Formats: sequence, C-alpha cells, structure tokens
Amino acid sequence: MRKFQDLLARIFDVALVLTGATVASRIRFDYLGQSGFYWALVMFSAAFALAIFPAFGVYDSWRGRSKLGLAGQVSLAWLIVQACALVLMYSLHRIDIVSRLWFSYWTATTGGLLIANRLITHAVLARARGAGMNLHQVAIVGSGAQCDAILRRIESAPSAGFRATAVYNTRPDDTGVTNPRVPVFDRVDLLADYIRTNDVHELWLMLSLSEEPLICALIDEFRDDLVNIRFMPDVRSHALFEGSGVVDLLGMPAINLVASPLSANAMLKKDIFDRLFAAAALLALAPLLLGIAIAVKLSSRGPVLFKQKRKGADGRVFTIYKFRSMRVHTEAKGTLSQATRDDKRVTRVGAFLRRTSLDELPQFFNVLRGDMSVVGPRPHALEHDDLYQKVVAGYINRYRIKPGITGWAQINGFRGETDRIEKMERRVEHDLYYLGHWSFALDMRIIGATIVAGLVHRNAY
Repeated sequence: MRKFQDLLARIFDVALVLTGATVASRIRFDYLGQSGFYWALVMFSAAFALAIFPAFGVYDSWRGRSKLGLAGQVSLAWLIVQACALVLMYSLHRIDIVSRLWFSYWTATTGGLLIANRLITHAVLARARGAGMNLHQVAIVGSGAQCDAILRRIESAPSAGFRATAVYNTRPDDTGVTNPRVPVFDRVDLLADYIRTNDVHELWLMLSLSEEPLICALIDEFRDDLVNIRFMPDVRSHALFEGSGVVDLLGMPAINLVASPLSANAMLKKDIFDRLFAAAALLALAPLLLGIAIAVKLSSRGPVLFKQKRKGADGRVFTIYKFRSMRVHTEAKGTLSQATRDDKRVTRVGAFLRRTSLDELPQFFNVLRGDMSVVGPRPHALEHDDLYQKVVAGYINRYRIKPGITGWAQINGFRGETDRIEKMERRVEHDLYYLGHWSFALDMRIIGATIVAGLVHRNAY
C-alpha cells in the first residue's frame, strides 16, 4: 500500500509540473503552441523532480512532523530541480530561446501547486485523524512522569495520527499515571497480551540507558510481532541540543549528545541553497555593489573592501569581506575596538552603510566560496572570540556550523556593540537556539525578517 501511495504521489507531482508549465504559457503567451523545446524542458524538469525529490525526503511519511518543514523541503527541492533545468539549458546553448518571464511564472506556479497539494493532503488527513480514522495506536513504556508528558503531547496534537492506548509504568511506587482513560500495566506479559489483542501498532520505550534488561525483554517479547518499537531515551540532561537525533556512524546508530545537531544531509542541503542564493544575490545586486564601491572610494582614502580574519565552522580561520565604513587607522597589537555610537572613525558613507547593513553585502562572496552561510551565528573578530570563549558558557558551540550573514540573534535585536557580557550571553543563547531548532523554514523566516525589517536597526552604528 505504501509503495502504491508513493507511485501515486510521484505521478501527481509530474502532473503538477506540467500543469504549472501550462498555466505559465497561458499567462505569458495566451496560447499553448510555443516551440517543442519548451515542453522538452518541462519533461526534463519532471524527470529531475522524480530523481531529486526522494533525496530531500519529499515522499517520506510526515506523520507527527512539522508541515511548515515539509513546505520548506518541497520548496528547496523544486528550486534545485529548476537550477538543474537552467544548467541544462545553458549546456545546450538554448538559454536565450526560453522566455525568462515564462520560466519564472512556471517555477512560481508549480512550486505553489506542489506545496498546496501537500498541505491540502495533510489537512484532509488531519481531519480524518481528528475524527478517529487513520490512527496509529501506541503503547508507552516509562516512568509515570515520562508517560504523562508523552500522553499530553499526543493529546495536544491529534492531527499527528497517534492515540495512546496503553501504558507500562516502570516506577509504580514513585509516580502514577494521571490519565484515567489509558490502562496501566505493571507486568510485561499483561502488556504484551493487550498489544496483541487490541492491534496496537507502536511501542514507545521512554527509558533511560540504564534500563537495558527491560529494553531487551520487550524487544525479545515482540520479536515475532509486526509492532514498531521505538526507543526514545531521555538524554536531555546530557545533550547539548534538544532533539539531537540519531546519526549513522560506520553503519551503527549513534545519539548525538555534544555535536552539531545538523546531519550531513541537512548540511549539504543548506550548502546548496547558500551557493545558489549567493550567486543569485550577487547577480541581482551587481549595480548596487558597484555604486557602493564608488561611494566608499570617494568618501575617504583607503581600499574599498575591509578584510579581517574570522573563525568559521570547526574553528577554521577565513578572511571576511565588508565594504570599508571607517577611515584607515591602526590599533595596538592584540586589541580591537568595537564601533560605538558617534564613533569619529566612521565616515558619513560608512555610517549609512552600517545603519542599513549594506556594508555586509560583500559577504555573499564568502558564502559563494563556502566560508559562510546565508543564515547562521554572526562571526566575531578573533580577539573577541578569545575573550568571550573564556567567560560565556556555550560560546565555543557557535563554531559547529558556518557563520552567517544574518541570524536568529540579529533579527531578535542582538547585534551591534557588545559592551556588556550580558549582551553577548543573550546573543549566544539565541545562536544556540538556532542550532538546536534549525530547519529550512526557519532559515526562510530569518531571511524574510532580515529583508523586511532587519536592514535598519538602532544598534547598528
């Protein structure tokens, strides 16, 4: 049944790609009879979609997962497909034949249809699950407090399609389960009989790593049953990030406790998006970049670009680029003075660039080179890194991913001068939140907030 659903989803996606192209043709040309190369290109894109979408988890089960995250995954996958189409047109020397306006209409229309299709499908499934259909029955094993917590989560998200039907309390003497609607067991054999009799689909083990004998006993008990057993160890007191997740190391599962919460697959997706976004931004902003460069050169003596060493992912040092906003000056070795309000070193042009963050635009070259990301923790000067690493808890973990042009801390007001330790602590707190909750949708939210309201800020001077 699952394979048939996947096949149906793929066929429907191809139909939506064709529909989007047809709608774009009606909007752009008012007819559907343009050259056959257009439709050959559409079919190539459909083939690319069939090859690329599975790699981005578009056809995976999203039961209990964020629908906003699904929309982000679909958007990214479709943009990658269209980037491949552009490369194909360029390699065939046909990029000048296809209307750019039509291509834009097609990309936007099909992207909207793909997202709308999935959101509508999941909305229908949510209504069905809310009505008691298409549910996965779950039995939970854990202490009373743990079971109560997961029961509340299940009840607060009925659209996820889970229903708790049984609980095995590992500590009946200490804490009891407060939900009266769910039967509670204290023997494995009684729980096993209930699961088999009532067609329970899932067994969730909310156990600590020290309870290995019980884990092994439950796995052995259901070895010949078609029950999904999921181990959800409580490692919150040890893990650096919430939901650190399981990774594959040499074919063996490993739980991240103190490591980057972004998987290699997520890093690859983020890197691909960064390079494409940076290339598009540099092309679109080329006239603005040239104008700013001329203004900086005329404002005072010195180079157009300011260059400084910063730390990137894993602590690797790279050279960051900005438009120069200060007059050329020298500082004592090993010291670095942050810009302050009404700083005499800042030129008039530089003051405007700093207020509007336009001095940051050359960092798209850093993104294109792979030194930085579009979104991530802001990189600090090496002297500041040496200082804050010793006094701000968790500061070192900002280096677990590439630094960004903008970030979660910046759109929440934590930018500019850090004249007090408390300011840096709050900035780091927001950076670590971003690392622990990263998603493509969150990146889009940060980019949108930066474009709409983040360019001008009272703390930027």
